[in-house]
Amino acid sequence: MKQMLLWLLLVVIGFLSLFIGVQEVSPLDLFSLQEDKAKLLLLSRIPRVLSIVLAGASLSIAGLIMQQIARNKFASPTTAGTEDAARLGILVAILLFPQASTMQKMLMAFGFALAGTYGFMTILNRVKYKDAVFVPLVGLMFGNLIGAFTTFLAYKYDLIQNISAWLQGNFSLIMKGRYELLYLSVPLVIVAYLYAQRFTLAGMGETFAVSLGLKYKHVVNMGLVIVSLLSSIVILTVGKIPFLSLIIPNFVTLLRGDNLRKNLPLTAWLGAMFVLVCDIFGRLVIYPYEIPIGLTVGVIGSGIFLYLLVRGPKAYET
Repeated sequence: MKQMLLWLLLVVIGFLSLFIGVQEVSPLDLFSLQEDKAKLLLLSRIPRVLSIVLAGASLSIAGLIMQQIARNKFASPTTAGTEDAARLGILVAILLFPQASTMQKMLMAFGFALAGTYGFMTILNRVKYKDAVFVPLVGLMFGNLIGAFTTFLAYKYDLIQNISAWLQGNFSLIMKGRYELLYLSVPLVIVAYLYAQRFTLAGMGETFAVSLGLKYKHVVNMGLVIVSLLSSIVILTVGKIPFLSLIIPNFVTLLRGDNLRKNLPLTAWLGAMFVLVCDIFGRLVIYPYEIPIGLTVGVIGSGIFLYLLVRGPKAYET
């Protein structure tokens, strides 16, 4: 019953979000909808709300899986170089295949994101000092190295404006025909739910998981593939939304423990709700202008991240 009420609340806020914007449309207009307002809703407002919900849920679930298989509450696509590697993949696709389709760019971004995530996991396995805070800082440095190389290539080939589109998340450009790639996140979330118990066991360590008959490396690889795909899809469609995949899973696990299957629905709901509220705030705070979602979530998320650090790393060690 409580879950139904939570999802109903998300639907209500999403419905209200449809009527926030420079061009005025009110709920009463639905009873006598003019052609221009109908096009506005169908081509812009509804796709925007759907993309917000899908992007928020996808990144939050990606962060939850990443934290579980890395066994670190500060691990996420943001702090593991996954998102930075995906941006590098998009830039390489633009350089090598100027006429590449969206799907081709997504596949290239996925390949680089997966390679970057594996790189982080390799570094993680080689690091002897695995303090809860030290590990994500290594990941941030690793991601910054990739980001610096991406910026260098963008400046060298005069593509800095192109890559800037994926530097900061923005829903203002979302329209019909430019967000449908996010639908691919739905089957990925279903697969994540089916593998949830295995991810939970993998989070207990390789030795313990193998002793229970779990194919540890197979499960970890599956988790990294899901994380990389979800991150690539969101970055290519919306852009980078920093810290979302870090803070939402932390709140959920602090409230409900580490049972991934139990936490997946709440993580998806909270991620979607958080991004939706931030988007509404970004559209209203300096109305009629709009603050990009990457900036809004980045400011709030960085503050929460600092709070988690100050709270004490011992609370997050596994």
